[in-house]
Amino acid sequence: MNLNKSCVLLIIISGMERFAFKGVASNLVTYLTDVMEMSNSSAAKFVNSWVGFTSMLPLIVATLADSYWDRYSTILASSLLYAAGLVALTSTAVRWPWIPSNKSSHSILSLSWSLYMVSLGQGGYNPSLQAFGADQLEARDELPGIHYDEKSSEKRRSLFFQWWYFGVCCGSLVGVSVMSYIQDTLGWGIGFAIPSLSMVASILIFLCGNRFYVRKQRRIEDGKSIEDVVRYVKASFVRMIHGGSNGSLENEYTKVELELQEKAVLCNQDQDIATCNGDNTSEEGQHFVEAVRIVLGLLPVWVMLLMFAVIFQQPATFFTKQGMTMRRNVGSNFKIPPAALQSAITVSIIILMPWYDTVFIPIVRIFTRNEKGISVMQRIGIGMFLSVIAMIIAAITEERRLEVSRRSDKLLIDDVPFSIFWLLPQYILLGVSDIFTVVGMQEFFYSEVPVRMRTMGIALYTSVFGVGSFLSAFLISVIEYLTSSERGGQGNWFSDDMAQARLDKYYWFLAFASAMSLLAFLTFCRFFKR
Repeated sequence: MNLNKSCVLLIIISGMERFAFKGVASNLVTYLTDVMEMSNSSAAKFVNSWVGFTSMLPLIVATLADSYWDRYSTILASSLLYAAGLVALTSTAVRWPWIPSNKSSHSILSLSWSLYMVSLGQGGYNPSLQAFGADQLEARDELPGIHYDEKSSEKRRSLFFQWWYFGVCCGSLVGVSVMSYIQDTLGWGIGFAIPSLSMVASILIFLCGNRFYVRKQRRIEDGKSIEDVVRYVKASFVRMIHGGSNGSLENEYTKVELELQEKAVLCNQDQDIATCNGDNTSEEGQHFVEAVRIVLGLLPVWVMLLMFAVIFQQPATFFTKQGMTMRRNVGSNFKIPPAALQSAITVSIIILMPWYDTVFIPIVRIFTRNEKGISVMQRIGIGMFLSVIAMIIAAITEERRLEVSRRSDKLLIDDVPFSIFWLLPQYILLGVSDIFTVVGMQEFFYSEVPVRMRTMGIALYTSVFGVGSFLSAFLISVIEYLTSSERGGQGNWFSDDMAQARLDKYYWFLAFASAMSLLAFLTFCRFFKR
């Protein structure tokens, strides 16, 4: 694997965290509809909003972590909050059977508080843990007697992100497949208690690895970085809106830019270590304005990946609801939990990811003459294309399910005579697209931002899925309103009666919107230069 002990340990810890999160999130829509008695669209919007908030929060917390805190302390504090949220969620599920029906709204409020406590904990935990793991690689390159080779370092970093995602997928696989079965058969109390125990165990393992970690000290001047970024971005946007016609605004922009550049000059003139914190920091200061411009330059890619993130939400919401209406029998006594089919995504990743390096890259390298086989941007684009194909297949499969459902004699069907395994192709194809796009996104946003903003880089990656979740919830609301109006309020694309719902049209819409995003991404890549 060519990774040091601390990296391997952190990959294991990340897998345990994913087990805990997926053990809750993957089957949450079933809990909301069956236990909390929400409608399909309300449950989907609740899950999308929660996942969106969870994925967006790292952008704020990671920025503060880069500016004011060190990553180790952020990981420790946020993991404790994370675990507390899971324990509160377990308590809500255990108490639910004894709560009177007239106080059910109070329980929904308790559920929301516990879930958003998990969000707050994960907001600092995930980006800090991944950036902390990548720091262990860079720390190795900085050791005395170690010859630094940029190409070797880049390959090792790419390998780290690949194995990181492999570990995440292993944890997700167990969380989705095992926990959904336990929740459906043994109850939600124990189904939420096990992820809680897993998170507590990961914290203890993290503490046991203290002697392996290399911690980078936060420099004194780094505490001002977020304030500088905000001032620069504000001045840039005001200048852009007014077109530089206002002399005072132009002067303000110039003043901010000169102040940022002046930091390096002052540091060069004064060699006091306490002020400058070393010769190397002055060089970073000289390029700070350029660093902010680089981050702003990543926003077009960030925006064009949003539709991929919307597709990313479907397995945990509408794919699962589809599966609940289909024939799930394996033998005479066992029924596959609908949420367990999400494990097909992670299984395909676990099986196929080793082939990426051993089969795919050597073949592609023959044609591209690139040591890495394909560039990061090409890797992202391939995954986006596969996600479009997955949604086309999903739409065709749903059309077939509706056709079979209408031919049957039942109006509301729990077991359409149509096997749940017909959903496997769309799940597997989304898993293959993840190998390309998700890993590519992690490497892209981490490597393209300045060194001192690496946690923010990871947060930019996670925030794509956060905004994508909110966008998914927004699309559901708009489409639900429009389609209900067209049919006189008697149903919509997301009807609770799955025999009347038109998820196939929704999937065709997502395929078209994603294809447009892919076209824009390909156009942008022609002009993007690293």
